[in-house]
Amino acid sequence: MASVARVTEIIASSTKGFDDAVKVGIERASKTLDNVQGAWVKDQKVVVKKGKIIEYRVGLMVTFVLND
Repeated sequence: MASVARVTEIIASSTKGFDDAVKVGIERASKTLDNVQGAWVKDQKVVVKKGKIIEYRVGLMVTFVLND
């Protein structure tokens, strides 16, 4: 049986680091999207305030298989 997948873009953030931002994004996407199969990091950026990094952000392309 063939399956069809879809890709959606989300942005997630964390004060801890890029790895944590990815984890936060996947966990949140999995609450709304069924059958999340994977993701890739499209971009990364930081928010800086007074010379210090205060937030890490990732743009994720999340792949999920559509239900029949």
